[in-house]
Amino acid sequence: MSKPSLVAAITHVFQSGWYFVGLSYPALLKALYDVGPALAPGQQSLRLADDVRVFDGNRLALYKSPKMSLSYAEYYFQQLYQEEMTLPDGTVIPERPVYLDIDEFIADMWNKGIRFGIDVAAVKAAMTSTKPDRITFATDLDPEKGQDATVVEVSSDLHRSDAPKARADGRIDLQSFQNRFPQIKANMQLLKKLPPIPGLPGFDLAGRKTDPEPPKDLTLRFLAGEGTEAKMFEDGEYLVSTREGFLSVDSKSNRISINDKIISLEGVSGRTTGNLQLAGAYEEYGDVQEQREVTGSDITVHGNVYGNISSRGGTVVLDKNLVSGSVHNTAGSINIAGVASNAVIYAANGAVTINRAENCVISGTSVKLVEASNCEIIADEVFIEVAEGCAVAGRNVEVESAGPRRRAEMLIYVLVKDVTQFDQEIEELEQRVAAFAQANVASQEEITRLSTLPDVRRYLALASKLRTQELVLTPEQGQHLRKIAGAVAEEIKVLHKLQQDLQVGQTQHKLLQDRLARVIEQKVEAAGISRCGLHMVSGETIVRTMPFAGDTAVMRALPPKDLKQRLRGTPTGGELLFAEGVGSLDWHLNPRQRFAPA
Repeated sequence: MSKPSLVAAITHVFQSGWYFVGLSYPALLKALYDVGPALAPGQQSLRLADDVRVFDGNRLALYKSPKMSLSYAEYYFQQLYQEEMTLPDGTVIPERPVYLDIDEFIADMWNKGIRFGIDVAAVKAAMTSTKPDRITFATDLDPEKGQDATVVEVSSDLHRSDAPKARADGRIDLQSFQNRFPQIKANMQLLKKLPPIPGLPGFDLAGRKTDPEPPKDLTLRFLAGEGTEAKMFEDGEYLVSTREGFLSVDSKSNRISINDKIISLEGVSGRTTGNLQLAGAYEEYGDVQEQREVTGSDITVHGNVYGNISSRGGTVVLDKNLVSGSVHNTAGSINIAGVASNAVIYAANGAVTINRAENCVISGTSVKLVEASNCEIIADEVFIEVAEGCAVAGRNVEVESAGPRRRAEMLIYVLVKDVTQFDQEIEELEQRVAAFAQANVASQEEITRLSTLPDVRRYLALASKLRTQELVLTPEQGQHLRKIAGAVAEEIKVLHKLQQDLQVGQTQHKLLQDRLARVIEQKVEAAGISRCGLHMVSGETIVRTMPFAGDTAVMRALPPKDLKQRLRGTPTGGELLFAEGVGSLDWHLNPRQRFAPA
């Protein structure tokens, strides 16, 4: 039965002069308005009342009208008495107290419009009290507000932890934080949407329903920024990361993004971040303090760096100065816009660009500086506008202006690949080529001498004409030719042997010449390019070659102390190219020349 039909049925019972005996008012409200506690597990029905009786008219007169208000009703309870009665047989029944009944009260109030909200306990207490009292016996039920849709975090990795970091060996690293910049994995559930929960309706005294204000919903995809998406699962809708990176929340739009780069405004220090070991790119707007370590890739620092930067790749960019620190990049370039002082800069497989460097050790595949003083620099290619008191080594070195600085001399080493292993083979091939050439000349001279002998020359001329059929001999002439051939047979035999030897010698000579050319080209290719361009010298400057074997990467990877010793120590080989206080130099390696370390 529907609830409106059930209300109509109860109303019909009360208005027909009946009432329920032993009525459970909470069960009545639950049945009619679904207000109250839910059924117990396994409970199929509610007990409403024990019986139904006719409402005695005499008792009906005991119940007065309540005082109605907008949201509540009051009733004045007092002790009631039955007037004195005289029975037909003359028996007198004296005045006696009369008590109200809660079941009759509920039925009477229903017919008077109060069909909801009666406080049964308060009414019972007032009925049994001998003290008159006006009580509020019924009140409206206000609607219960629902719960707006919201999101909850489902991953503990969303929050940073500034606790000291635990090392793999169980010790605590007081220089590093546990998780300063949380890293988010791909396909990680970040937030879960909790759908809106509708509120519960209210009811006025007449049993009319008052609907609650509908709860607010939210669209989870509106919170999805770059690197995240809203996705539906069996247990609900989640905001999920679509890639690995670092969490970023837009304070204006509340959008959540996963970025490849960490952006920090606080600087790197023991107070803010501790040492950092990062999996992705990092951009810092503050300073990196002394003894702080930052490890990552694609690192950009807009402040000054006094600590150590280590990058696995990408580009390291320092917008200001590097002081008493270091920058290492394993697979990328290093750019320093300000001054590098008392620092170590090393790009294993990248270029180094610095505005000004003082007392630094610098190495990379290429190094470009505007000003450098008292530095040790090594690279395949080096370009410096002004160098003072530096020790520079490179395969291609170009310096606009060079000179000493105080007690520090200006040294330039042109790295020259040691290709002397080709020279022995070249020398042997040259000797064999010369020997074949000499033997071929001797053979040719002997062929010429024999060919000019009168009888030999006459025989060779007749034989040639016979082969070309320019001459046909009679029997007598043939007899004469055989006599000539017999006379020069020995010379002709030697001549043929010399011609065969000359042909073999010329072939061997050509093959050896080709092989010699190939070995020379291999030497040239192995030597590569080595040059030095020194445009202006302002004080004593020394330029030498420095032979090396293998790859320059081995020299460039030397520890700073060893690299200083290598460049500042006593030269152990090479050729002196320049040692003047004025002038210029434009030197290019000619690997076709025989080169050997001094």
